[in-house]
Amino acid sequence: MQKSQNTSKWYQNAWAALMFFTRLPLWRIYQPPRDSFKAVVEFWPLAGWLTGGIMGLVLYVGAQFLPYPVAILLAIVVKLLITGCLHEDGLADFCDGFGGGTNRQRILEIMKDSHIGTYGVIGLIMYFALLFTSLLSLSPLTASLLVFTAGAFSKMLASQIVQMMPYARTEEQAKARVVYRNISITSAISLSIQGLLPVVIFIYFIGIPSNWQWMILIPCLVMYFLYLLIWGKLRGYTGDCCGAMCLLIELSIYLSMTASSL
Repeated sequence: MQKSQNTSKWYQNAWAALMFFTRLPLWRIYQPPRDSFKAVVEFWPLAGWLTGGIMGLVLYVGAQFLPYPVAILLAIVVKLLITGCLHEDGLADFCDGFGGGTNRQRILEIMKDSHIGTYGVIGLIMYFALLFTSLLSLSPLTASLLVFTAGAFSKMLASQIVQMMPYARTEEQAKARVVYRNISITSAISLSIQGLLPVVIFIYFIGIPSNWQWMILIPCLVMYFLYLLIWGKLRGYTGDCCGAMCLLIELSIYLSMTASSL
């Protein structure tokens, strides 16, 4: 009976994560309980399997029929449509808040404002420019498998922020009205499997990159320095911080792979 309840809980939490991190109408099929949305970070890499897998598939198939730059842009657009620009919105708010805020309260106020500012615009332009050019430097097969791998791996790393610091606001002040719960040991093991399994798949098809040490070290360093920045300014995380950290870690993986291909 206990095993059946645990399986049901995992199913509910996983389904909540797919609903939370995508704009697919999954709620029409099943509506998990509200408490499940507090555990969505535990299945964040799983959502990355879906979004990164679709993006990679569009990129690879598109490259067979379209000019490669067009295929990359199409893949990026499809991903944005699936996710509803959730993390990109977080990155823009993060850039605005940390770029224009002078103290903790002001940073939180700016990040909660739905309007985008100069720092947010520049941040998104630079992010998409680096994303596009780094993918363009790779072959279609490598790029398509890498977006699947990097999407899950970056979410696994970014999720650690939930363990490393408290939420910076109250649950009532949260944009999604949800505060993520702390990750248990069992959930941490599951999270690691979700984040590392795509790495195994990438190695199987592409092989071990020549600079694999840097491809592991650099994303971890990006995560750590962002943690120091967020902790130093806010003494806690927000959903925008999570989204920004995820995208910047993911981008560092693409740039590391690009450097190894030179």
